[in-house]
Amino acid sequence: THATSSSFPSGHATLAAVTYLTLGALIARGQPSHSIKALVLGGAIFITILVGFSRVYLGVHWPTDVLAGWCLGAAWAAFWWLALLRVKPATEDAPSGGA
Repeated sequence: THATSSSFPSGHATLAAVTYLTLGALIARGQPSHSIKALVLGGAIFITILVGFSRVYLGVHWPTDVLAGWCLGAAWAAFWWLALLRVKPATEDAPSGGA
């Protein structure tokens, strides 16, 4: 494999962390069961790790490139997760259907 762009940080690792960790946090927030929340977040972390390891395995990135990408992507996902915690669930704002 031949990489034609700069390698620090790994764009694939960054985008994987941003995408999967943010989606995992959003999906887990809506789940009532703690075991399902753990499964969703665990799956998001697992996919993120697989993407990073694949970049090192293919020889297009150094481990430090991937680690920096993970840190950047996780920071982005954490920022939005914290912002989401400040927002009330939509069900609390819905008007009641009764009298």
